[in-house]
Amino acid sequence: MASRPIVLGVVGDSAAGKTTLTRGLVRVLGEENVTHVCTDDYHCFDRKQRAERNITPLHPDCNYMDVMAQHMRHLHHGDRFLKPVYQHTDGTFGPLTLVEPRKFAVVEGLLGYYTEELRALYDVRVYLNPPEELRRKWKVSRDCSRRGYTTDQVLSELDRREPDSEAFIRPQQKFADICVSFQPNTRDDQEHLDAELILRPTLQHPDLTSVLDGSDITIDERDGDLHLHVPGNLDPNRGQDIENAIWQNLHFASHLRTERLGEFTIGTELHRSESLALVQMVVLYHLFTATASVALGGSGTRVPTVAG
Repeated sequence: MASRPIVLGVVGDSAAGKTTLTRGLVRVLGEENVTHVCTDDYHCFDRKQRAERNITPLHPDCNYMDVMAQHMRHLHHGDRFLKPVYQHTDGTFGPLTLVEPRKFAVVEGLLGYYTEELRALYDVRVYLNPPEELRRKWKVSRDCSRRGYTTDQVLSELDRREPDSEAFIRPQQKFADICVSFQPNTRDDQEHLDAELILRPTLQHPDLTSVLDGSDITIDERDGDLHLHVPGNLDPNRGQDIENAIWQNLHFASHLRTERLGEFTIGTELHRSESLALVQMVVLYHLFTATASVALGGSGTRVPTVAG
């Protein structure tokens, strides 16, 4: 085990696809090797109290940001801690739970990059930024099927949250190493969404030039960032070629190869997306290279920047 866990952050607005992305990563890393933390657990108020105070969970004042940062420090250093638990099923709090350090930590939620103190504690920072129309569709589907809301209630709550989304959630994307936007195309289904990635120079990203021929996946540089386009109708064999190219740089982790990247569920049905698989592969590349750096006594693979 590395001297400390490798910490992945996945931030995005409600129903942006955070759990869909991380579920596949955890399958590869091994459930027994991953500590999972949701920053929603640090809400100050339960659902009823938020309604009484007319405050949304997206507002920093509705969250114990100081406790979140303290616990993230514990996580980063591999220390145990007792974490609060917010129950989405009924909007109340459950008993505290003990968090044990493991090889990897996956932290997902709304405000994970809100302060500089928090941002410094991640090895890899991902931000999910689907188009609003798609996110609203996902949120209606999830909250009606799993959290007991009606469609009108969900849409009304989305409208109420919009000012806080604009003020507090979306600005965090500028602090991510990897911004991911899954987008609809001519095929109207979840298996064939395009993926637009912004790869920032805060990490050394895998070199894909050897497998890019410009006919499907494209990459170009804008203002110092790499913009990678993965079409949703990518041929599975092409997707496999690109995964292979990335794995070749990860020979020390080759025993973790799996065919299960890109899988997701809609209801109880299992689906697979080539664009999701490649996004997960890029994230895994950074988790594994950070692991190697820390194991050799380094501090990780983050490139120092003034913005942090």
